[in-house]
Amino acid sequence: MVSIRLMRLGAKKRPFYRIIVIDSKKPRESKAKDIIGYYNPLTEPPEIKVDLNKANYWLERGAQASKTVQFLLHKVSVPEKLTDQHSKT
Repeated sequence: MVSIRLMRLGAKKRPFYRIIVIDSKKPRESKAKDIIGYYNPLTEPPEIKVDLNKANYWLERGAQASKTVQFLLHKVSVPEKLTDQHSKT
């Protein structure tokens, strides 16, 4: 199964995350199929950048977003019809 999740980057105690599409069985630092955005929690307000076209593409093809990524996608307003299907799990 393909999942959309965060990949941690940055220095110790200075996290920076990429939002990636990856096979769910692979480790966090493995090579991603696609990078669809990033999340920087250290800025005020936290910076979230997501390519909504890529996110919709992968969600339509059955990718499952992690709970954190679902929250971030709702913040940048992914259309309701896609996230409602995937938030039932």
